[in-house]
Amino acid sequence: MKTYRHLFFDLDRTLWDFDAAAEVAFEQIYDKYGLSRLGIPDAHAFHEVYHPLNEQLWTLYRANEISKEELNRTRFLLPLAHYGIHDEKLAEALSHDYVHLSPRIVRLVTGTMELLDYLKPKYHLHLITNGFQEVQDTKLSLSGMAPYFETLTVSEEAGVKKPDPEIFYYALHKANAHADESLMIGDEMAVDIDGACAAGIDQIFFNASGAAHETPATYEVKSLIEIEKLL
Repeated sequence: MKTYRHLFFDLDRTLWDFDAAAEVAFEQIYDKYGLSRLGIPDAHAFHEVYHPLNEQLWTLYRANEISKEELNRTRFLLPLAHYGIHDEKLAEALSHDYVHLSPRIVRLVTGTMELLDYLKPKYHLHLITNGFQEVQDTKLSLSGMAPYFETLTVSEEAGVKKPDPEIFYYALHKANAHADESLMIGDEMAVDIDGACAAGIDQIFFNASGAAHETPATYEVKSLIEIEKLL
């Protein structure tokens, strides 16, 4: 196997269990705002409506078709409208609380800390994320992951978002690394893997669901612990 010196990780859904944290955050905001009285059956149902709509907004955000402010303003307007609720002030309050709560509910993908403990003595570890700076900083600090990483590249700082290869070039420069000695590890084929490939960086596709895909990755795993066998 090729020798690598620098490992670049995606954060959400690769190391940070984004969906598990979101479910807990939704339970808290559901209770706080009495959403049952508005006809929303339960927190899980609300999250099930929210999730695909939020993914669509993030796709637009990554394509620079909407701003961070528009994403935050709209992300709860749409699921509330699904239940016939048209209340901009409520949507704004839900968005504010969700952004505050979710990074403080520490949920990590199984095997995260074990993998980082294994890799830290052997490699230079870095993060590349499209998430918001203040949110990702909070996740890293509260989860105990911050000391493992030498650099954090956030799309807001870089001025471009994955899968644009420019964010990978930016991260390489920040880490004083070269593409041919680096490896990207992420869970989204179109964002992490295709982007890294376009920048000339080898990849590990963390495909926990076993989703079918046409584009090959350099390596593919279904669990984080499998990465130890590769590295």
